Amino acid sequence: MQRALHEERRAGLADDTLIAVEHPGVFTLGRSSSFSHILWDEATLKARGVEVVETDRGGDVAFHGPGQVVVYPVIDLAARHLGVAAYVDLLEDAMIAVLRGYGLEGVRDERGRGVWVGAAKIGFVGIRVSRHVTMHGIALNVSPDLSLFEGIIPCGLTGCAITSMEKELGRPVDFGEVRDRLLDALSAALGD
Repeated sequence: MQRALHEERRAGLADDTLIAVEHPGVFTLGRSSSFSHILWDEATLKARGVEVVETDRGGDVAFHGPGQVVVYPVIDLAARHLGVAAYVDLLEDAMIAVLRGYGLEGVRDERGRGVWVGAAKIGFVGIRVSRHVTMHGIALNVSPDLSLFEGIIPCGLTGCAITSMEKELGRPVDFGEVRDRLLDALSAALGD
């Protein structure tokens, strides 16, 4: 669906679109990743119910799964007068705004793109831009099984702690509410 929308947007046959999903357990390998960053063998992957998929997005290895809001913006950066760096800043800002709404201080970190709470990563960015139109996007940990991140070197960062909104707040968080707030924050940042 994302690829079809991307092609339609590039051809001027579709409007900018935000796709929000919650994936089954999957490790995705970006263009900069290495299979050596997947720490589990085939038997462990199968036992944990995690697939491995190579993608054409930037970045290293990532986990996506239940309890994580994933948003794929398919937008024309040229039509919005946005460069790639400003666009990535916008994506991070939207996640930071959502976290702030829950009383969490999300920040950028020199270790790499994404959003951090304290010393732990909570939000992830991995994009692709082709002819000024974006694909792939962001993932925000609401309440995933954090033990699944033990199967990878997330974002290629050895020793990187991973957290979630639920862990940081010490209480359950409504997934649908976070998804809706994130979509609203992205729409507002894009001027929609």
